[in-house]
Amino acid sequence: MLEFQTVIGLEVHAQVLTKSKMFSACPVPDSSSTPNSTVDPVSLGLPGTLPTVNRSAVEKTIMTGLALGSEIPEATRFDRKNYMYPDLMKGYQISQYDLPLAVGGTLKFEHDGEVRTVGITRVHLEEDTARLTHVDDGNGTHSLVDVNRGGVPLMEIVSDPDMTSPAEARAYLITLRQILRYIGASTGNMDEGAFRVDANVSIRSTDGAFIGPKVEVKNMNSFRSVERALEFEVKRQRQAVADGEELVQETRGWVEDRQVTVSQRTKEYAEDYRYFPEPDLPPLVVDSVWVASINEAMAELPAKRRQRFVDDYGLASDDAAILTEEPDVADYYEDVVRHANGEAEEAAKWVTGEVFALARTRGGIRDAGIDPNHVAELITLVGSGEITLRTAKEVFATAAEAGKAPREIVAEQGLGQVSDADLISKVAQEVVAENPDAVNDYRAGKKQVVGFLIGQSMRKLRGAGNPDIVRTELIRTLEQESE
Repeated sequence: MLEFQTVIGLEVHAQVLTKSKMFSACPVPDSSSTPNSTVDPVSLGLPGTLPTVNRSAVEKTIMTGLALGSEIPEATRFDRKNYMYPDLMKGYQISQYDLPLAVGGTLKFEHDGEVRTVGITRVHLEEDTARLTHVDDGNGTHSLVDVNRGGVPLMEIVSDPDMTSPAEARAYLITLRQILRYIGASTGNMDEGAFRVDANVSIRSTDGAFIGPKVEVKNMNSFRSVERALEFEVKRQRQAVADGEELVQETRGWVEDRQVTVSQRTKEYAEDYRYFPEPDLPPLVVDSVWVASINEAMAELPAKRRQRFVDDYGLASDDAAILTEEPDVADYYEDVVRHANGEAEEAAKWVTGEVFALARTRGGIRDAGIDPNHVAELITLVGSGEITLRTAKEVFATAAEAGKAPREIVAEQGLGQVSDADLISKVAQEVVAENPDAVNDYRAGKKQVVGFLIGQSMRKLRGAGNPDIVRTELIRTLEQESE
């Protein structure tokens, strides 16, 4: 019986983060744009229009190639990819074929406790197509065309077929999107169509006797969908071979509600698109000086930043990974550390604790509503003994709601830590008198009951008592009473 291996390669289409479209000054639409509101003669494909190259899109594509260790050839150009479809207004797409902006490279990522390396075939730049919406108004199904997306800069990142499982493909995609977000090349928001994935999957026998055709899977709109679609497709192909069916090279679509792939069309080949050089755009020369300036401007990559958090801040690897997952979170954390005079571990506890909890309820760390220097101020107040940790968490909630500085809140509400030994001694005597059963347990050798009595004392002190002094005075009072 044949044993099979899975072979997976991924094609990622990422919208490049720019203000204008790829070949015109027309603004890029946002989530609030109404259909067909951000269009111009170029994106509509009107006769007589001429394209001009978006320099920012080119630079961010080169930056992506550099982040992936790709070679940036000096000679590159745009080509026409010819096909007729309702979402392509001109009847052709300006893309790149044999001379892309970036060639080769690798992507390293962790999966199942190991570092995996997947080769990068190429990174090229093109224009996005319009968007089709299929509706049924009761009188039959028809399609609507929204040209807002048409002409938006689109970067295609093609991997080598180096992945061997759907879970590995998912890990690759998560890491790739993280890099794109870090360097500001793309938002990577799959729900907005800014990060779209086509997967090429096939199976082959371990002895090389059988090599199946490549099947392209489309219409996957989340990492989970990619993984599930690939799992289904691998299982389908293996079952087909076991049943004696012939596999064909084709394009299949993932149907989310049925959790299956369905055949869409026979797979096209490059010659089907009749590529030829774009006659309205000259070849693009990318010299070494330009590449060097782009490389110098590139933000620190996530893997390097993660390791720096371990080396410079003394964080555990897991904590460093959590804090560097998103660039906004990493920036926020470093702001807290800077304002807290280098209290890196305490900053990590606050950010992954209170700040993350608040961010989850408000839609992200940018919308958490508490300034990093306010978090740092709380760390300083606790560290100096001016307030207790319990009080600090209460002040955090107030600061997030009112936008006030913690010191101001502490002063207004009289929340400073109580360290007056005479006052705490008086409270300790009251607590001992009010809890005879606990006192008897203590005298019977159950020393852990002190924790309960400390809690009672802190309640009387509104959580503001100095914990060390409270413990000392309680034990002193208990010992005195027992003599």
